[in-house]
Amino acid sequence: MKLCSIASGSSGNCIFAGSETTSLLVDAGISGKRTEAGLNSLNRTVKELDGILITHEHIDHIQGLGVLARRYQTPIYATGGTIEALKRCTGLGKFPDGIFHKIYADEPFEIGDIRIQPFAISHDAAEPVGYRMESCGKAMAIATDLGIYNDYIIRHLKGLNAVLLEANHDENMLAVGPYPYPLKQRIAGAKGHLSNTMAGHLLCEILHDDLKDVLLGHLSKENNYEALAFETVACEVTTGDNPYRSSDFHIAVAKRSEVSPLIEV
Repeated sequence: MKLCSIASGSSGNCIFAGSETTSLLVDAGISGKRTEAGLNSLNRTVKELDGILITHEHIDHIQGLGVLARRYQTPIYATGGTIEALKRCTGLGKFPDGIFHKIYADEPFEIGDIRIQPFAISHDAAEPVGYRMESCGKAMAIATDLGIYNDYIIRHLKGLNAVLLEANHDENMLAVGPYPYPLKQRIAGAKGHLSNTMAGHLLCEILHDDLKDVLLGHLSKENNYEALAFETVACEVTTGDNPYRSSDFHIAVAKRSEVSPLIEV
């Protein structure tokens, strides 16, 4: 299986996930041109996509979706609540008839040779989900926009070989930063975003010998930076109540506007 962040952050999110024979996008929060360029760098094209999986309807996850849908007729997979929210987003334009495929949290489905398990996440959106994907005995997941995590989330992230995990903000930077207080409350709240520290705590819960690649994503431009996210998560892993050190596996940070190195498991 293959995983690559084409763009990640509060200004736009787009992730490639696939196998040798199946190509998927998770979210389309950047322009069609940037999406095409990112896929081309992986020797893939938008035209050959087998589906676009949408986590939720916030603009940094769907900005380019309308253009891709009309230009390529790529099937779009999302929960019922997300589909209805997408249809109300007038800025996306009109979607082609029959392009939406309704999915449900905790009900697996297959696209090509990939088995996909959506799981519910805590975020201030209509019906948001993360995605776990499995193929040929390997598993990976995309888990961002997590206000909180619990045993349910941990269960869906157990046994992975690779994960893209949210490390959105540093708690101190958010507290003293320029955002108005209500926005700070939203970001730090139960339906907001996962901090660097909490990302480290969650990672400690899902570590095992075969988890080899961790990609930290959805970093806030104003309340985080790459080195801080990396060091905080690495420290939590090394000092946490687990038998591992951060050097035991590969941790990287997804770039805001650059294609990250391809992860293959």
